[in-house]
Amino acid sequence: QVQLVESGGGLVQAGASLRLSCAASGRTFSRWGWFRQAPGKEREFVAAISGGASTFYADSAKGRFSISTEITNNTVYLQMNILKPEDTAVYYCAARSAGGTYSTAREYDYWGQGTQVTVSS
Repeated sequence: QVQLVESGGGLVQAGASLRLSCAASGRTFSRWGWFRQAPGKEREFVAAISGGASTFYADSAKGRFSISTEITNNTVYLQMNILKPEDTAVYYCAARSAGGTYSTAREYDYWGQGTQVTVSS
């Protein structure tokens, strides 16, 4: 069975960096996404990667965040730089078996448990 396990969240000050990781077991994926959800808000798209090369970013993440995959470990990463308080949220990794709208949460089949990222001013 497929399981996605996340790690790397934490409490940091504005301007700091964090690297989130999400390791999948039970299946290999080539389509990954990162989403985040703040209290009282809907889950929003952050970044996606397809085929280990094509990357996509939300406007809020572009230029600061970077998504990448490590095929041998079946792991996706989200490098987050220059973090801002508005980045505070629970971050979820997701994987999907087929192509689709990369920025739509409903398109993804499997989800990590979420990891809290808190950025203080």
